[in-house]
Amino acid sequence: MSSTGSSRTDAGDRLERNPTDAGNRPKRRRTMGGDRPKHDPLPRSAWTRLAACTGAAALLQLDGTLITVALPSVARGLHVSSASTAVLLTAYFGAYALLLLPGGALVDRFGARRLALIGLGVFAVGAAAGALSSSMATLILTRVIQGAGAGLVSPAALAGAISGFPAERRGSALGIWGASAGISNLLGPVLGGLLTVAFGWRADWWALVPLTALALWAIVRQLPTIVHDDTSEEKHPSLNPVVLAATLIAALTFAVMIGSFYLAEQYLQRAAGYSALGASSALVIVALLVGAGAPLAGRLADSSGERLPAVLGFVAAGVGLLVLGIPGVSLDSVVTIVPLIPVGLGLGLLFVPTSRAALNANPLAFHGRTSAVLSVGRLGGAAVGAGLAGIALSGGPSASAVHHALLLAAALCIVVGIPASSRLGSGASRRSVLKPSTGG
Repeated sequence: MSSTGSSRTDAGDRLERNPTDAGNRPKRRRTMGGDRPKHDPLPRSAWTRLAACTGAAALLQLDGTLITVALPSVARGLHVSSASTAVLLTAYFGAYALLLLPGGALVDRFGARRLALIGLGVFAVGAAAGALSSSMATLILTRVIQGAGAGLVSPAALAGAISGFPAERRGSALGIWGASAGISNLLGPVLGGLLTVAFGWRADWWALVPLTALALWAIVRQLPTIVHDDTSEEKHPSLNPVVLAATLIAALTFAVMIGSFYLAEQYLQRAAGYSALGASSALVIVALLVGAGAPLAGRLADSSGERLPAVLGFVAAGVGLLVLGIPGVSLDSVVTIVPLIPVGLGLGLLFVPTSRAALNANPLAFHGRTSAVLSVGRLGGAAVGAGLAGIALSGGPSASAVHHALLLAAALCIVVGIPASSRLGSGASRRSVLKPSTGG
């Protein structure tokens, strides 16, 4: 244990050690003109802890887009087919998914800080080894190593990020978390393109090494060493109806998002004649809106419960996709931006409610496992979305095929997403959502 971690005794740390102690929660004050409580400021350590963990999670988001841009250059440099480079993504995400659930259990047993540091160390080793690889087989192995590290970092980062926040104020923290994911997805293609063009594909792997070192430094400095020792919480089921509903919503969100992005990239490049950079730039507005929607969802969730932003998110995304799915609607002109606005905002509104509802439905001693379950849902949804989009375009990236696929995505948002959102908490039911944390 470092001196930095062991010496932290502020209110945020006391809250995590014993979340059921009302005396350790930030106090609420009533305003003069109404009955809405006004919260006292959180300690600075809660925000610095959030920043450190958000940075670690953003690194994982950055990796996917950064490396994807470099794949054509990898194929040329290692003298393999372009199609074979897809294995590099499969190897990474496969190892990532396999380590999530055991990683989440280890977070709950040994603490978020320890697992985040181990995971980042493994990730950095994989990145450096990848930059030095001289064959495709070696590069695939290094991606497996990186994926294993990411599987440990992901649940540790989310559990650590909200550990300094009381349950009723986690929406704000998760809004920042979601916005960082959108920014990372924006920076990845740009940084990857610049590095690949200027220095070659190995520069994309090398760039991950100092970024990981920076994330390690931030975790060491800001995230305290805390291991939950409340054995009474061990009887609490980590998989309850709220967690399952939140995981379903997370999976559906990523299926729609990744599937729609795949459709857009393929159609714009192969049918509309856009370059790879042009197609990516056309989707920047969606990523920006996703990043803008996440903080808004956080504020809504804290004030009204998770149900409202989740329902609004699926309604907005469903309506936008429905308009884009109408035969004859342009998919590659300025007019296309109009229905993309509710799609981007809607998807952004869906990031926070799932995490807030699931984490608040379990005690802190289960947050590692809960985070892992959510991440498995997101990865599974992304895989299904990309697979269905690939099937939809198996006959070619025609406008008709894209329209039909977008109509299916809209139907899923409305028919599956909205009913699933009703399982999340409303403003009136926030106390019941927090109830599991009072055990012991």
